[in-house]
Amino acid sequence: MNESGARRMRSGSGGRRTSGKPASGASPAGRSASPPAKGVARGGRFSQERAAAFVKLNSSLALDWRLWADDIQGSVAHARALARAGVLTEPELAAISRGLAQVAREIEAGSFVPDDADEDVHMAIERRLTEIVGEVGAKLHTGRSRNDQVVTDVRLYLRRAIERQQATLRDLQQTLLARAEEHVETLMPAYTHLQRAQVNSLAHHLLAWFWMLGRDRAKLGRARQACLTLPLGSGAAVGVNYELGRDVVAAELGFTAVAENSLDAVADRDFALDYLAAAATLGAHLSRIGAEIVLWASAEFGFV
Repeated sequence: MNESGARRMRSGSGGRRTSGKPASGASPAGRSASPPAKGVARGGRFSQERAAAFVKLNSSLALDWRLWADDIQGSVAHARALARAGVLTEPELAAISRGLAQVAREIEAGSFVPDDADEDVHMAIERRLTEIVGEVGAKLHTGRSRNDQVVTDVRLYLRRAIERQQATLRDLQQTLLARAEEHVETLMPAYTHLQRAQVNSLAHHLLAWFWMLGRDRAKLGRARQACLTLPLGSGAAVGVNYELGRDVVAAELGFTAVAENSLDAVADRDFALDYLAAAATLGAHLSRIGAEIVLWASAEFGFV
């Protein structure tokens, strides 16, 4: 089967209504029909309060709180999709949008700080949103799971991080190029095994760094490209029962494509590995530059 045939099948890729009602066992807000204990996800399964050690162990906030801005951005786009699907009324959409904006302001001001009982950034933001706007805030989770939510957040976060790093590298390259132009006639030794080997110029050495960092920018660009497929709308594993207009959501969030298969979408972390590989190479290159400058500043070299 070729790719076009696989796309026609779109096995569980989301966005295709299979019935007029939410999936069996899910409430309109996408949560378990059993009332959770004190707002805890799956809290209806606990007969008593969870041990403090378990709450701390189960929390990922130390790692994922940095995703808060991306989570809110994705939530705003998802709320608009729910309104287009008829799940939210216009007043409900307006209330949720205002509430999410207030949550963002509170986080920026430091007046809202989550605790381990929230489990993760998604639950923390949803809890605060519901405190602000009431039960309509719980409807935001309709048509999505934390599975597709978190991978969407990470893709948004990495994309921005890569853009900042590429801009910084571009500035560094421009500085190196300017210094190289100033030192075309500045002679220095070229070394092999720390032994003077050939005549070199400082410009030539600085341009070696320039081209090295250019490869890093290209690697980061490929890692950013890998982040541009939207997983939102895949649900927990096999799609959702709402027409969410995923292409519209993708365009709104700056993605260039939607994930074709929901199982693959929620499991895929290749894009993160692509970034880590590029970042590891960049780290080695920056270390090389730093080590050479340290050598040049030593009494043995005396270049700096």
